[in-house]
Amino acid sequence: MAPYMRLRQICLVAPQLAPVISDIAEIMGLAVCYRDGNVAKYGLENALLPVDTIMLEVVAPFKDGTTAGRFIEKTGGRGGYMAIFCCNDPDERGRNADALGVRTANVIDHAPYHGVQLHPRDCRAAFIEFNHTEGSDDILGTYPPAGPDWQKFIRKDVTQALTAVEMQSPDPQGLAAHWGKIVGVAADGEAELKLPNATFRFVKGADEIMSALEFRVADAAHVLHVARSKGLAVAGNEFLLGGVMFRLAV
Repeated sequence: MAPYMRLRQICLVAPQLAPVISDIAEIMGLAVCYRDGNVAKYGLENALLPVDTIMLEVVAPFKDGTTAGRFIEKTGGRGGYMAIFCCNDPDERGRNADALGVRTANVIDHAPYHGVQLHPRDCRAAFIEFNHTEGSDDILGTYPPAGPDWQKFIRKDVTQALTAVEMQSPDPQGLAAHWGKIVGVAADGEAELKLPNATFRFVKGADEIMSALEFRVADAAHVLHVARSKGLAVAGNEFLLGGVMFRLAV
């Protein structure tokens, strides 16, 4: 079987789900497909919105002592929380990461879904998770974390795709090379990792964070107008929401 690696999900973290989820839905023209009760055991609540076939998730802690809560305290709420990739064999990617000195933090086994989460401190900038859903190699197939009928909630009239993830670091080339080895996609000379459905772009910055998400939209002026109406500070073609810059491309 040929290697298979796609961006499946981006997870943001917020002190509370409201109003972040409703703001994302209204500004970007997206719909919540699922709220997963399984995350309650981690002291979290969540909501997921499909952006075409990539999930945009927001998690929020509802009790003290959660990993997500510590992430907010450490970063001041700035930066995306997790990048989740679907692949052929999550365990193989976990073993590969371990050989690089990147520890496995958590294994999730809810058949037909199997996920391996890596330690954020070892990954640098954000969590990485690899997962696979048995019998669902079709990108529009079953994906349990997004609920039983997530495909029905895809909306494309405003936002058409999540095209790129920006990662910031004092050493962008070094972070790109590190993530490239973990993910199994060689970083090119521009400090980018190119996956079939999205690009990870590594840029110079003071801190190591997932700093921005780039979206292809039908009408950027309309989206920016709605963002302003929600009280968000718009600069050029971007605005800060859920700890990351939402950047618009047409």
